[in-house]
Amino acid sequence: MSLAPVALITGGARRIGAEIACTLHAAGFNIAIHCRHSLGDANTLANKLNTTRANSASVFSADLINKQEIDELAKALKEKWGRLDALINSASSFYPTPLNDASEEQWDDLMGSNLKAPFFLAQAFAQSLQKTGGCIINIADIHAERPLKHHAIYCAAKAGNIMLTKALARDLAPGVRVNGVAPGAIMWPESESELNPEQQAEILQRIPLARAGEPSDIARTIRFLICDAPYITGQILPVDGGRSVNT
Repeated sequence: MSLAPVALITGGARRIGAEIACTLHAAGFNIAIHCRHSLGDANTLANKLNTTRANSASVFSADLINKQEIDELAKALKEKWGRLDALINSASSFYPTPLNDASEEQWDDLMGSNLKAPFFLAQAFAQSLQKTGGCIINIADIHAERPLKHHAIYCAAKAGNIMLTKALARDLAPGVRVNGVAPGAIMWPESESELNPEQQAEILQRIPLARAGEPSDIARTIRFLICDAPYITGQILPVDGGRSVNT
């Protein structure tokens, strides 16, 4: 069994997930990096972390919409580390689904990655987390409460994610704390959801702090909730530069 605490970051190979992995690694955690398609990025990150501290990071590949693969992930992680202290549900699909064009496949994907996977991951790792007095952090979104146009399925999934966080906090107490972080404008979306400069500027105008955040803002908040907040559970913490309190 690992003597150091172990954190599993889903979607941990790139972007915010990778920043979370680096931040928790610097705090002394061994890191389980989950990926689905970004195996090359995951291995590169693991090699970087292992260069800093030997045998401190491993890569686990799984399709988290498939419960069988979640169960296999839980088994593999137990065999590797023998414990789990923090589960960070960062993996997420995000893209527009206009009502007239939305498909059942998109529904299953967005609900699967943002709601189904965090539930069954919590189920798979609950016993391990109870043993270590661990915690779960779900990545929510400020748009769970302030819907984003043409993103009805995604927003509904994230709203469910917030209620799941609160429900699990009750179900898993007192042994496991469950909290959520709701990012605002941290990193602009990629591919088909990419925003043009005018759209980005319009979003920034609605943020009281008048700027986008950094992945490190999310990662440091997660480190706080894991390491320095033993009396906080069932809470959703917006990290959005004040966007959620603006009109």
